[in-house]
Amino acid sequence: MSDNDYTLGSDGEQKTIPVPEVTYKPQLPEGYRPKIGLIGCGGITDFHLQGYTKAGLDVVALCDLNLDNAAKRQKEFYPEAKLYQDYEQVLAREDIDVVDIALHPEPRLPVIEASLKAGKHVLSQKPFVLDLDEGQRIVELADAEGVKLAINQNGRWAPYVRYTTQLIRQGFVGDVQTVNFRLNWDHTWIQGKDFEYIHHILLYDFAIHWYDMMRLYMGDKPAKSVFAAIEATKNQPIKPALTGASVCRFENGIGSLHLDGASLKEGGSEGFMVSGSEGVISGNGGVCEIDELELRNNEGACKVSLEGKWFPDGLLGAMGELLSAIAEDREPENSARNNLKSLELAFAAIESADTGNAVVPGTARRLGERCKVVK
Repeated sequence: MSDNDYTLGSDGEQKTIPVPEVTYKPQLPEGYRPKIGLIGCGGITDFHLQGYTKAGLDVVALCDLNLDNAAKRQKEFYPEAKLYQDYEQVLAREDIDVVDIALHPEPRLPVIEASLKAGKHVLSQKPFVLDLDEGQRIVELADAEGVKLAINQNGRWAPYVRYTTQLIRQGFVGDVQTVNFRLNWDHTWIQGKDFEYIHHILLYDFAIHWYDMMRLYMGDKPAKSVFAAIEATKNQPIKPALTGASVCRFENGIGSLHLDGASLKEGGSEGFMVSGSEGVISGNGGVCEIDELELRNNEGACKVSLEGKWFPDGLLGAMGELLSAIAEDREPENSARNNLKSLELAFAAIESADTGNAVVPGTARRLGERCKVVK
């Protein structure tokens, strides 16, 4: 072979192919609109309720220990909803079929358990649990009670994530072989909040979305090992390390995640690439705001413009999937059982960052003090 034969490029410009028509916007079941209770009315629930009002969902109860938080949401979104400080009063209402539990992990677990025992279907905020064995116990409780338990892993229904997922499922890139994410943004907004005092804030609370996406794009194939590292930057104003990276080995390929949370105050960016045996999907844009994708495969290439945003469409999508699963009597795609596999990746990454060793997902069963608020 001569030097002139050696090339990593293509033979020429690819032809344009039609934009694939796939369903990527949040879906709701026909004819099923149960009454919903929201337990916990903190900051993120602004986006929950934006999505729910947009879709005409029936939220009839708003509960928070700080009644002012519940009253604020009532005024903004659901003026007819009843206000509660005691979640047990919400669970006692026979007309409520579904509860959205938007509490922090430690106080959330007993509320989930009580809700399941009260016969309510549950959408739980992420991260689901701090202990995988406790998570498995709660999954089995939901099965025993005959109710659905889903996790608000809302990134799955961000427009660019959902469209990519559907392309993969329909075979547009063949067998997925690599999944790569890179993000840079300013995470110092946590300064002065409890989040500032969590050593592993980057891998514990933030990265779980992208570990979940990685599993999703890999077709829910088992991961074999995870290696991760974190490091504080020279000038970051808070203690928790704000840069990190991880490499995940799957049975069918490799996933990587690169995070810089001490970057641009304005204009942060997110990019990803999924490569398969027959094609590539890529996207670039603002963090959580990618609105254009490119598909390149053996047939040609196209650019895809997307409608909607992660916030609030992703939040509505997570609830919509739970409601659809209830109506169709099937396991939700975002079930707690499925989510435990994503938590295994995150837990393994945290263990790896602490030990400097690659960790087999599932062997790190619980999070320690470095994932708690320690002032």
